[in-house]
Amino acid sequence: MKTSILFFVAVFMTAFSQAQKISYSEVQREDQREMNFEIIGKVGGNVQIYKNFRNRHSLSIYSPDMVQKNQIELQFLTDRVINTDFIAYSDFSYMIYQYHKKGILHCSLAKFNADGKLMAEPIDLDTTEISFSNESKIYSVINSDDKKKIMVFKIKKQHDKAYQMTTLLYNNQFNLLKKSQFIMQINDRDGIFTDFILDNDGDMVFGRCGRVGGREYINEVNLLFKPADDDKVMPIAVDLKDRTLDEVKLKFDNFNKRIILTSLYYKQKRGNIDGIYTLVWDKLKKSVANESNFLFNDSLRMDARLDNASLKTAFNDHFIRQIIPAQDGSYAITSELYFTSSRGNTWNRYDYLYGSSMFSPYNYYGFYSPFSRYGYNGMYDPFNRFNQNNIVRYTTGNVMIFYFDKEGKLLWSNAIRKEQYDDNYDSFISYQLFNTGSELRFLFNQREKRDLLLNSATIDGAGILKRQPTLKNLLRDYEFMPKYGKQIGLRQIILPCLYKNYICFANVEF
Repeated sequence: MKTSILFFVAVFMTAFSQAQKISYSEVQREDQREMNFEIIGKVGGNVQIYKNFRNRHSLSIYSPDMVQKNQIELQFLTDRVINTDFIAYSDFSYMIYQYHKKGILHCSLAKFNADGKLMAEPIDLDTTEISFSNESKIYSVINSDDKKKIMVFKIKKQHDKAYQMTTLLYNNQFNLLKKSQFIMQINDRDGIFTDFILDNDGDMVFGRCGRVGGREYINEVNLLFKPADDDKVMPIAVDLKDRTLDEVKLKFDNFNKRIILTSLYYKQKRGNIDGIYTLVWDKLKKSVANESNFLFNDSLRMDARLDNASLKTAFNDHFIRQIIPAQDGSYAITSELYFTSSRGNTWNRYDYLYGSSMFSPYNYYGFYSPFSRYGYNGMYDPFNRFNQNNIVRYTTGNVMIFYFDKEGKLLWSNAIRKEQYDDNYDSFISYQLFNTGSELRFLFNQREKRDLLLNSATIDGAGILKRQPTLKNLLRDYEFMPKYGKQIGLRQIILPCLYKNYICFANVEF
């Protein structure tokens, strides 16, 4: 079995070194904790980070050791910017942004060089007429894993149960390859969307899920597959039989031209989560490659739960976080325990999963933004929270890693044990996944006395877990926000930090 060779998406296979280097950026007085930001990536040897505070938009350029080389004010952005998305390449980066102007919502493109300077005047990709001011975005942006295909799309309600979807497919030079429009018939009350994903061929897939009765339960799933060169979508029926699903997650396996659908599932409504359901669909054969139910045993439940929690309910507060395909058709699935508690409010799993993403009259225009449930809409505002008058405690627990072969049979599983909590903000809890090719690294904070210290654990293709000591070179008063970090190289990751009341950034090299 060569799972240790073929385990992860990246093809680089280098030896792990325990040493690490941390470089911190200098604290800027204007970078207050209320600032929105987006770590764009490594471009031409520089690190690019977008920042937004109120009506100010800027692009900060850092050297690899996080010395700020320049900060460029983006004067072409108006104060009516609704959303921004970024895609970084080796020597340039794109910004796709939306803004209102005189009753028109514009979806526009700007291109920056490695020094953060515009390479050409921004251009409109598409426009939509709106009746009056709307603070919700209309367009969504997805890209393939190799970033050679990019899609911009919007969904608009036509009439009862009918939605029109417009897609614009581009290559990595932003030349338009295909514009398509098609109609979807949706039941508003019971319908929800899954992720929208794009593969390296430019084919798009997303799921349409149906619910009856209990709001947290899905008993109907249909995949909608749109080939890059076609104007039509092909429905793919998923026979759930007597299964009831939780949140449905999708991932393209670009190595083997397959779609992986997975979800935690229940044997009965209003019961406890019993296992993981997975369906793999072969894009070339246009048929199901395999389908599997994996039932959790008591040993796995002990790994998944918090101390002294019930075995039966061990996975009830788990959420699938990642699906990681491998070259031989095998794949890993990670899940994390997450819940909230507060006085006067009960934890609602459905609202956390879907929020405003379920089909309903979301806004005055009948437009639908499938990524609005993620909260930061392409840029991170980690300290913008609701109900500040009511203390909400956020808790995250153990991370479970399951590794299945190409037939859907479990090869191994393991657990990263952690318990994290914070009041009113969840910015410092959870984890960041760091893929080095030969192993997965998990970065997360652990509270030691009164301090939050950055920890690291790795797992290799054979399922062997190594827990490293607390990272070295951690400066006092710097608190990391791992969940908002971004990997920029094989062994480099940029992590935002909070220093006193200001946001700065650290380059962590392993």
